[in-house]
Amino acid sequence: MSRRCQITGKGVLTGNNVSHANNKSRRRFLPNLQETSLLSDILGAPVRLRLSTNGIRTVEHNGGLDAFLLSTPNRKLTPEAMTVKRRILRVQVRKAAAAA
Repeated sequence: MSRRCQITGKGVLTGNNVSHANNKSRRRFLPNLQETSLLSDILGAPVRLRLSTNGIRTVEHNGGLDAFLLSTPNRKLTPEAMTVKRRILRVQVRKAAAAA
C-alpha cells in the first residue's frame, strides 16, 4: 500500500537530515495518513479511505464525502476517489429512476 492520500494525493517527500556539523544524510518526510471511515449519505454506508489529516479537513469543510466528491472535477481526484464517486453517481441515478 502506497503512502499516498486518496483524496489530495499527498505523498512522501525527500530531503536531508542536517547535523550541527553540516553533515547531510537522506531522509523521508511521510504524510500524516489515517485510516478513516467517512459516512456517505447517498450510499447509506461508511466508506473506508486512507486520508491525510489535511484531506479529512478538506472533506469536512466541503460538507461531507458526497458533497466533496460531486463538486470536485474528475481531473483533480485520485483513482480511488473516482471509484467512490462513480459508486455515488450510480446510486444517485438508481434512486432518481425509482422516484420517477
